[in-house]
Amino acid sequence: QPNDSILAVNLKSLSGIPTQLNLSQNYPNPFNPSTKIQYSIANSGNVKLDVYNIIGKHVLSLVNSYQTSGNYEVEFSTDALKNKLTSGIYIYTLKSNNYTISKKMVLMK
Repeated sequence: QPNDSILAVNLKSLSGIPTQLNLSQNYPNPFNPSTKIQYSIANSGNVKLDVYNIIGKHVLSLVNSYQTSGNYEVEFSTDALKNKLTSGIYIYTLKSNNYTISKKMVLMK
């Protein structure tokens, strides 16, 4: 059963005006226990940033809200998940205005 809880720590709006949807590689990567993900949305709208395990099962939602055009950074920590995430490869996916971008990240314990 997927964990549909929203877990967002330090969601920040960054300066600049983006011209397209963009998702940056998380840093640090590999990570333990926390990592930062930066993304840009050119057009205001509903934004979802979700994490999936390597077999495609939804693990958690980092962002699920309406956001204005801009550059953002979300930091999340696995500490809050009480060891529900194991070491391995995870896919994080940004969805906004019918566009989707995905990248891989590695959790090492």
